[in-house]
Amino acid sequence: MFNMNLKALKPQDVKNKKIIVRVDYNVPVKDGVIQDTRRIDISLETINFLLKHESKQIILMSHLGRPKTADKYEDTIKQNKELSLKVVIPVLEKEIKQTVEFYQSTEIGEEKIILLENLRFWEGEKKDDKHLAKNLAKLADIYINDAFSTSHRAHASVSAISHLLPAYAGFSLRHEIEMLSKLTKDPQKPFVMIIGGAKISDKVSAIENLAKIADTVLVGGGVANNFLKAEGFNIAKSYLQDVPADMKKQGQNFVEFANKLLDENQQEHTLLDNFIPLPKIIYPIDVIAGNSMDDEKGKEVNLLDCIEGSCYTNDDMFLDIGPRTIKLFSKVIENAKTIFWNGPMGVFETKTFSRGTKKIAHAVALSSGESILGGGDTISAIKKFKFDNEDFTYISTSGGASLEFLSGKELPGLTNLVEK
Repeated sequence: MFNMNLKALKPQDVKNKKIIVRVDYNVPVKDGVIQDTRRIDISLETINFLLKHESKQIILMSHLGRPKTADKYEDTIKQNKELSLKVVIPVLEKEIKQTVEFYQSTEIGEEKIILLENLRFWEGEKKDDKHLAKNLAKLADIYINDAFSTSHRAHASVSAISHLLPAYAGFSLRHEIEMLSKLTKDPQKPFVMIIGGAKISDKVSAIENLAKIADTVLVGGGVANNFLKAEGFNIAKSYLQDVPADMKKQGQNFVEFANKLLDENQQEHTLLDNFIPLPKIIYPIDVIAGNSMDDEKGKEVNLLDCIEGSCYTNDDMFLDIGPRTIKLFSKVIENAKTIFWNGPMGVFETKTFSRGTKKIAHAVALSSGESILGGGDTISAIKKFKFDNEDFTYISTSGGASLEFLSGKELPGLTNLVEK
């Protein structure tokens, strides 16, 4: 982990200055209506600081979704109307009680607060293009990165621009790093890591790094299938993520990775109820299986009783953790002082396979320990099950960035925010 002594904003740095701020307004939108404003909400502290300390102009920039880029910028705008950042303006104006002007180019006026069009409409954003970065930088005196969630991307508005202007960390970015750093520096023990979701590829490095620090790693969702297969279980038609081409070139295989972790952590040094020894990495001992994700019945499968698949067929898929696993995981979580949770325990969108994720969320919410949650699916799950944000210590709005940070990697969007 590289030095995280980030340059903090001071009133004298921003007074009478033009400020360009990279925010994360990549919000969920349905039928032109924003479904969750949290990413807008967390940008308000930085915006209000700039207003309070008399910044001359505030220029906000963000991306939204994954637009298809046409040959011409104008055509990109036309073809991706549903991804225009203009949708953010009513919410933003209501919160800051100021008018926000919207511009689709870098030819802007002198208005106090400006929001630029979706950055991913613009040629060169995702290529970290220096020409685009220069056009953005010429608008301001100071650059602020307040979008931790995109800081693992070498994009023009995140990386290249930070070389062209005095660069500072916004308040939400600083808070995110402060909370995530607690997991890697000196977490209160016992430290329990809960990993789920379908994909293991983007979690490999974080699991490997945090497994050295955590007391217990609870594995569910599609990720658990790699560990079950590594242990010799027949996972039938359960989802198992294919290894991306670049990882194949490195000789990496997710099942082999799971096997390596299990070998390295065989020692039973987690005690349940102060006397029952448990392995450090715990995968499901029972699951809820079904023929498809839409299966309305599902069936409980005790994996310890049917290693050869005798109580399920080769057409079945493991789609949720079972009641015994829920009980075991919940007991471990109950004793935790620090919890990091990324990824649901199953296909929580379907009622038949939602119980595991809901029960684990309940256990984390009841825990007296510090709980840090991350990942879009995790956030969607707690929203679906109507948990309050206050039920958890901190909910990260970043997915890939938090995992890369926790893996110990240097993020391109943070490099120039560090005090030299």
